[in-house]
Amino acid sequence: MTKEQVLAENIIEAVGGMENIESIINCMTRVRIKLIDEGKVNYEQLKSIQGVMGVVKDERLQVVVGPGTVNKVAAHMSTLSGVGLGETITHHSKNYRANAEAQAQKNKYEFQNKQKRGKFNKLLKTIANIFIPLIPAFIGAGLIGGIAAVLNNLLTAGTISGDWITQLVTVFGVIKDGMLAYLAIFTGINAAKEFGATPGLGGVIGGTTLLTGLTDKNMITNIFTGEPLQPGQGGIIGVIFAVWLLSIVEKRLHKVVPNAVDIIVTPTITLLIIGLLTIFIFMPLAGFVSDGLVHVINGIIDIGGVFSGFIIGAFFLPLVMLGLHHMFTPIHIEMINQTGATYLLPIAAMAGAGQVGAALALWVRCRKNTTLRDTIKGALPIGFLGIGEPLIYGVTLPLGKPFITACIGGGIGGAVIGGIGHIGSTAIGPSGISLLPLISDHMYLGYIAGLIAAYAGGFAFTYLFGTTKTMRESDTLGD
Repeated sequence: MTKEQVLAENIIEAVGGMENIESIINCMTRVRIKLIDEGKVNYEQLKSIQGVMGVVKDERLQVVVGPGTVNKVAAHMSTLSGVGLGETITHHSKNYRANAEAQAQKNKYEFQNKQKRGKFNKLLKTIANIFIPLIPAFIGAGLIGGIAAVLNNLLTAGTISGDWITQLVTVFGVIKDGMLAYLAIFTGINAAKEFGATPGLGGVIGGTTLLTGLTDKNMITNIFTGEPLQPGQGGIIGVIFAVWLLSIVEKRLHKVVPNAVDIIVTPTITLLIIGLLTIFIFMPLAGFVSDGLVHVINGIIDIGGVFSGFIIGAFFLPLVMLGLHHMFTPIHIEMINQTGATYLLPIAAMAGAGQVGAALALWVRCRKNTTLRDTIKGALPIGFLGIGEPLIYGVTLPLGKPFITACIGGGIGGAVIGGIGHIGSTAIGPSGISLLPLISDHMYLGYIAGLIAAYAGGFAFTYLFGTTKTMRESDTLGD
């Protein structure tokens, strides 16, 4: 047992045992303990513990143990409590060692079950743990963004007008972007929690991919091509991978860096290593992927018809997940400049419609899963409006199979759009129903036919092949 673990257990004993602790958090130098009964604390014993530098009585009892040491002490106390730092300890035992052992057995059992389910299912579970906490923010910001999208499309089409409406759209966009524009940061924070790293460091790595503050005169160059790096290259999957590496580096540094300088040295070196790798390796590699996909998409567009429609509609969701869907922007602009409309956007919009159909099937098929149905209830309305993040990260992707069947539904809708042909959009805007005002040449019925086909395809394939017995009968968001 390390000296930090001994210190943690001595503190627990002095404050009245784990059964007297409601929650545990820490700052740079102090373990902050929320007590159930302050009268049970033996302050003389607490102050006399070797390693305790001071005790502060406040809303939370603050035990000063010093930088570096505090992370290890708090982590061990959290392990013994059976819950994460900051979480409420709901089940107390008079013997916290026995409680910790029981929790360890439970964790071991869950880990073995995860092993049996395979690496892919473990990956899906990790993704779910990262994004499920963001669902309320997705829904709130997404709904506001959906309203803004409808108003903006109506303004662009000339259906409505007015400076106050333009201002309202701008305000709604700012609120929406408070979440969606900085998704990489939120992802970095939650990924760090999932991988056992410092959340703030994960947020910094996510923010690094945004390349904040760079201008045309102040750019970072892709070391492989000499081209300027673009904000967001690599997408959220790149952020998750970078934060996973960050967690490994940080944990190893905690083991070798002396406690006295750990709070300074460890985060600095960790951010320096992972930040440089993210900027100069991960983001450029994603750029290579983007360039390759642009050539592929151009080839698919040249083929045309039902086949190209199915391919684009089916594979657009994975591109959104990878953050690579922005590569379509120059294609849209060029098509609009040359022909007056982009014929790619309505096809790509079918991917979101396939998700809507999949969500509807899950709603019908998984009647007993109230947790899943509650999530769908919040995410589905804005899914109709073309805001797909809540459905991707909160429903279909964590569950696995529904993500695949949603992609098939998107492919079916794309095939219909491609088969009808000449269904374009006069400007770049959100997908779903909110794209209707921008459809060119009065091809509204064709676009609606594609939406219905994608809804129906996503529903049918998910209903028949996209669920498991666990999804249907349990009350959780995962297998």
